[in-house]
Amino acid sequence: MTIHAQALLFDNDGTLVSSLDSVDRCWTRWAAEYGVTAEEFGRVELHGRPAAEIAAELLPADVVPEAVARIELLEVEDVPAGGVHLLPGTRGLLDALPAERWAVVTSATRRLAEARLDAVGIRPKTLVAADDITRGKPDPEPYLLAARVLGVDPAHCVVFEDAPAGLQAGRAAGMTTVALATTHKAHELDADLVVKDLSALSVRVGDQGVEISVRA
Repeated sequence: MTIHAQALLFDNDGTLVSSLDSVDRCWTRWAAEYGVTAEEFGRVELHGRPAAEIAAELLPADVVPEAVARIELLEVEDVPAGGVHLLPGTRGLLDALPAERWAVVTSATRRLAEARLDAVGIRPKTLVAADDITRGKPDPEPYLLAARVLGVDPAHCVVFEDAPAGLQAGRAAGMTTVALATTHKAHELDADLVVKDLSALSVRVGDQGVEISVRA
């Protein structure tokens, strides 16, 4: 299968990098600090969603701003502990792309996203973070904003995601979706193409855009 695109839009955690160890450590500590029971915590989907939405499901509204600031601080401070690493294929694929052809679109805050990306040496020219939008994934707003910043028609963008919420956002934006089975099983992911991770893909850049192919 070959996909043609003008711009490639990447989720961060679970797509370009893995921060699962850090997320588990920090959110477990956060839940204990705010008296969230294991049962309550277990009912909430953490991955691929803004912290503000997660906190709003678990805590009274007047506590949410403080709680969001707290989890951001915990996660930023945890980055030097080594809880973030590049996923297979990330470096080679991004190095093959011109800076104006791709963006990172994350549910994390800008401060946290930049800390994690900087830790692994990724410095995107375009970054859309939770601070930039009013409605997070699965709403299409984050991906539509990235397309607008890059100056590309959404129909000519390809979204790379590991989470169902992000894939839903990409589809709602009218974009082609590529799912990476890094945090969910392949059968749990609804996308135009499902691969194990970015190492399964190759890209070729030409005058007409980017050609994305599955490696033989």
